[in-house]
Amino acid sequence: MAGLFQVLWGQSEGSFKQAAVLNGTDDEPLIIPVDDRKYQTENICTRPTAVDWDADGDLDLVVGNFAGSFYVFNGEGKGKFHSEPELLKSDNNEPLKIEGVHSDPFVIDWDGDGDLDLLSGSSNGGVQWAQNHAGEGQKRPVLKSFKTLIEPGQQVAYGSPLSEEELTGPASSTRIWVDDVNSDGKLDILVGDRVALLSPAEGISEAEYAKRQAKWQKELNAAIAAMRDAKDDAEERKQAGKRYSELYGKRSEFATDERTGFVWLYLQE
Repeated sequence: MAGLFQVLWGQSEGSFKQAAVLNGTDDEPLIIPVDDRKYQTENICTRPTAVDWDADGDLDLVVGNFAGSFYVFNGEGKGKFHSEPELLKSDNNEPLKIEGVHSDPFVIDWDGDGDLDLLSGSSNGGVQWAQNHAGEGQKRPVLKSFKTLIEPGQQVAYGSPLSEEELTGPASSTRIWVDDVNSDGKLDILVGDRVALLSPAEGISEAEYAKRQAKWQKELNAAIAAMRDAKDDAEERKQAGKRYSELYGKRSEFATDERTGFVWLYLQE
């Protein structure tokens, strides 16, 4: 369920209990509260990461979300977490946020200076890094704003043909894992992405494809506008939605659209 965290409690014989919603110390499900007037993106969470964020000996829960920001649920020990999360901020006291959305926290000492940094994927592609520069005696990380660690790969306009051979790096919706993949003592990064490979359908020339794609896109935009304008009329909205679905199905008449993804390996030098 969007916004909730699931936990599989381990058992002594090596098996696990069935997944259960993770509750806070108030016995209510852990969830990021949001203003009802906002879009519900802040509390649709991605990748909960259990780590001792404040160096007090208890595991905390650092989480991302669809809005691109980050929260931490402070650990209370024995698998319990404080029910109210804390919005992570950068050292300029602004909310810590990636470029793009869909934050993907990976907490690790990336620069080898003995403290925890924060890395993240992004809807924009590539990998971003928030460096921890907490001074001596500071237990909680003090993070700089995010900067690009790995540039996004090939970006093309929606509807433009794209082949696998043209890809130069993680395209969009990246998710990351950091580890010493080749056992050389240095951290490497695995990056998964999402990409739509698009090409003219068999027997369709590039010129014909371009013409039909432009016409199709114009009609699709009109259907989207009709759905937006009909938001208060159920029947009109239904008809506009039907038109949208029909148009989307017709794209296969002139285009081959393969939704897929790749895993990219970046070895640290």
